[in-house]
Order: sequence, then C-alpha cells, then structure tokens
Amino acid sequence: MTAFDFDNRYLALGERFFAQTPPTPVKAPELIIFNAALAAELGIPGDDVAALTAVFSGNQVPPGAAPLAMAYAGHQFGHFVPQLGDGRALLLGEVVANDGTRRDIHLKGSGRTAFSRNGDGRSALGPVLREYLVSEAMHKLGVPSTRALVAVATGEPVARERLLPGGVITRVASSFVRVGTFQYFSAREDLAAIQALADYMLEKSYPQLRAADNPYLALLRGAVERQAALIAQWMRIGFIHGVMNTDNMAISGETIDYGPCAFMDTYHPDQVFSSIDRNGRYAYSNQPPIGLWNLSRFAETLLPLLDEHPESAVKAAYEILETYAPRYEGHWLTAMRAKCGLTACPGADKDTDKTLIDDLLALMADNQADFTLTFHQLSQLADQPSVRDQPLRELFDRPEQTDGWLGRWRRRLLLEPGSQAERQRAMQAVNPVYIPRNHQIEAAIRAAEDDGDYSVFHALNEVLQTPFTRQPGKDKYLQAPKPEEIVEQTFCGT
Repeated sequence: MTAFDFDNRYLALGERFFAQTPPTPVKAPELIIFNAALAAELGIPGDDVAALTAVFSGNQVPPGAAPLAMAYAGHQFGHFVPQLGDGRALLLGEVVANDGTRRDIHLKGSGRTAFSRNGDGRSALGPVLREYLVSEAMHKLGVPSTRALVAVATGEPVARERLLPGGVITRVASSFVRVGTFQYFSAREDLAAIQALADYMLEKSYPQLRAADNPYLALLRGAVERQAALIAQWMRIGFIHGVMNTDNMAISGETIDYGPCAFMDTYHPDQVFSSIDRNGRYAYSNQPPIGLWNLSRFAETLLPLLDEHPESAVKAAYEILETYAPRYEGHWLTAMRAKCGLTACPGADKDTDKTLIDDLLALMADNQADFTLTFHQLSQLADQPSVRDQPLRELFDRPEQTDGWLGRWRRRLLLEPGSQAERQRAMQAVNPVYIPRNHQIEAAIRAAEDDGDYSVFHALNEVLQTPFTRQPGKDKYLQAPKPEEIVEQTFCGT
C-alpha cells in the first residue's frame, strides 16, 4: 500500500462544505506516468507500481484518505450557477510534504459524485494527457500552477461525441478552494461558513496575514496581488486559460482546471481557442480584466466580514480592488521588459518602455509572427545589426517592418549597464524555447487514444522539462505548426 502522511483539515469545516464520496473503481487501470520528482517532495514512495496504479485510478483508497467532492458555485461565462461542485473530481486528502508545506491531492475523472448532475464523472484520456503536459510545463516555466502527479488509463471507454478511452489524473495544489467556493455559501447567506472558509484559507495559503488588524481585508488584498501577478505570467508566455469562470479561479493564486487551455502560436491579442467561448469572453487580451471581474465577485462574498457597516465594507473592498490594475500593469511591465532584455535601470522610462513593447506586439499581430519564436529569436540578437537578425525577421510577413523597431530597441539597450552576453543570458532565462504547442499535444493525444501509443506523449513531456534550454535533436518541438497542423479549437472534455 502506498504510504501518505495525511492530515485532512478540510474535513473539519463540516459536512455542508463537501460530500464524502469514494472513487468509483475501474476495470483495467494502467499507469501512464508517475511524477517521481514531485512524489519525492511529498514523501510518496514510487517503487510499487501496482499500488500506485490502484490508488491513483481510484481502485484503492489509502489509509488516512478521506475522499470528498467539494461544494462550490460559480459564474460560468458571466451567468451565476448556485450549485456546481466537483462533478468528476475528489479531494483524496491533504498531505504534509517533506518541507512541512501542506498539499492537496486531487483525483480528476474518478467517477460520479453528488455534484455530477447528469455527467458520468469520468474524463477522457485526451484531457488527462493535456492537463498533465500543460500543468507541468507551466511549473517549469515558473508559473504558479497545480502539479500533475500521476496519469492513469482506466481501460474503460467514456461516451462523448464518440467513445473514447478513459483516464484519471492526480493533481496536487496548495488548495483547491475557489472564488466559487465562497460564492456557494454567499448565495445561501451562510456567513458562518464564509468566515470558516476565510479562516481556513488564511491558515492554509496566507498564514502571514492572520495577525493583520483585519485579516479578511488582508485576505482580499493578498488574493488581488496573487491574481495580478499570476495573470501577468500567463500573458508573458502567451497562455490562454480558456475558461476563467469563478469556479476555476483558486484563492491561493495557482492556475487550476486546464480544460480548453492553449498557448498561442501566431500572436493575436484577441486569440480564442476554447470551443465553448463563442463570444471571446476569455480571449487572451481579456484575461487581465476578467481577473478583476472574478476578484470583484470574491470581494462581494467577503463584504460582511470586512466591516459591520455595509457602506464601509463596500468602500474598503473597492479601494483594494482599485489596486488590481496598477499591480497587474507593474507585473506585466516587469515581465515584458525582461523578455526584451530591459530593466528599470537609471534613465529608463516605464512609459517609453511600455510603448516599445506594445509596438512590438502590434508588429507581431500585423505580421502573423509566432509569439514564442519571436522572443526566443530576439534573445539571440547582438547589440548591433548583423546576420543574426535574419531568423527573427523571417518570422514576420513583411520583414522590413522589424528594422525600425530593432533600431529603437538597440538604442534603448544603450541604457542597460550589463554586457551583451549578460543581457542575452537574462533574456534566454525568461524566453522559452519550448512550450506545449497545440499541434504537439494533439499528436500525443491522437497516438494515445487511437493507437495506445504513449511514446509521443513521453517524448514531448521530456522536452518540456527544460523549456529554456535548446536541446540537441529536438528542433521539431520549437517549430510553429505547419498550415495543416494548426489547431483552431480546444475542448474541455466534459
């Protein structure tokens, strides 16, 4: 039996917060991948493959686990649904990692729960592989994220548009409490539950804020800061979450729920991939304002805790929410400056730098330049024009349009105190060579679902472990898709 050091504090909140539910066993589970490095952090041994497969397929509940489906509500594409909850996922339990931190272990695709409504509680194999690849890539790219511990094939089909092989993914996070979790109790006017949940999150994710004069104001302020920083990181790497509903936004500030997510190839600010986002609500450029919209819904749930006088509570919340835009803009500018080899050095002007960056993005959009490759090639350039400019220029439909911008960029580099080599190393440390491109993920899914071949998945996952380093013989993974390989839409898998 695989050993865990469980300490399940979510149970102490009480039964109205969840529905205790065992996972539904599957017929013929097969271990696809086990994240040994993450397991070592958690103190989970990985030597017994049979035990791992049994536990992470849902066929066996380890001692000390308390499987439960979390209750939550949420705004889905702007429309409030008072009861959602984990319809195909279970919080297996909370473990204490080797470093003393607490992590939640979460099965997804583990069967029906009290919140499944008309769903089957299962996941197709494709979304499991997508979430594993993307969430681990996000971690390696330096973005706060749930982690992927295990992926298992169930040996059973699930019915979607057609029959597909099933899978279960095991996710790890500091917390799976969402804005929608607070909304669930706010809709029921259960102030005691909201306060208990806020206290739980302060202890679990914001312990440094518990001693504040008003810890609930501090919790809102902390969530605003983390979401502003998180979404700036998404924008830095061209990531589109796809379904930024309030039930998909973690209070802890981690990226959760990788459904129809995608990384941009060709840059366009209004890029949408999600098949269910028909009006572009969660387009790339809309992610920052949607972050504020979601935080505003969170603030609404906390109002009774912020001040006993409603008008004072609204005023206090509004003042905190007003800090979101400048916080986001500050994080975004820092990140994008770094991508361009710029710092807030003496003589630098943030407005001028922002204009320089915005002008590059506009050129990229007008010329259908690849987002990741443009910044990768920029990080290779010298301080003076040379033949090394050509690979970047060739990414643009009208290469000559880059010349004026590159001249302005090089003049700006004159303010930087470091050497060319130092600047290039710094840029290459933040501009990835490899991202989980849609066509490569699709190739891995097709090989696995159609042929039972996981080698494409494993090869891609291996490359994504070191995204900032050029790997010999792996150039196909950095290339943009050919016209026939372009993925126009991604799907959530429910």
